[in-house]
Amino acid sequence: CTPNLLMRARFTTDEIASAALRIVDESGLAALSMRSLAAALGTGPMTMYNYVADKEGLEELVVAAVAAGIVVPEPTDDWAADVHATASAMWHGVRAHPAAIPLVLTRRMASATGFAVADALVGALERAGLSDAARLSAFHAVLGLVTGSAQAQLAGPFSGDAAETAARIGSAAGAQYPHIAALSEVAVTVSVEDDFDGGLRMLIAGIAAAGS
Repeated sequence: CTPNLLMRARFTTDEIASAALRIVDESGLAALSMRSLAAALGTGPMTMYNYVADKEGLEELVVAAVAAGIVVPEPTDDWAADVHATASAMWHGVRAHPAAIPLVLTRRMASATGFAVADALVGALERAGLSDAARLSAFHAVLGLVTGSAQAQLAGPFSGDAAETAARIGSAAGAQYPHIAALSEVAVTVSVEDDFDGGLRMLIAGIAAAGS
């Protein structure tokens, strides 16, 4: 083996992705760089270029690490229950890494690391009796609910305690936007878990209707 090949074998993709995610979790996105990753792994910055081409690739690995940390539920004979369980696991997994949410929203996974949970979701939707195009739309709809809900609750302009956030939105809306103000009063009484779960169940019901 050449020295370069030996160097490439020193770290696995999973190890690099996990180290990158730890940096984001502990210090935020701004702290992620080839230099900080190399320091976390106990090597030199130039070594990182044997594994990752640039910072964009590094950010894609962070997204993969978030996905890889999600525990995939065991499949059952109920596709709707499987979609619910898988989407719920995804939601909790994304919420566990609030600093990484902007990357989850904007970066795709260039590596198969972390594909397991998405594959489980697609597999459940395949049993819903949908056309190919409808299955794709359903997958994107569920994924959008998961990431959008997590972003709104943890990385939005009114991030913080859910009840406090709802109250602040209602106050900002005031009499000029009465529908938002009224809905904010409801939001104060509903947990983020119940809010997400309710939306997910509505979405699954729509998917079931599309497949019937």
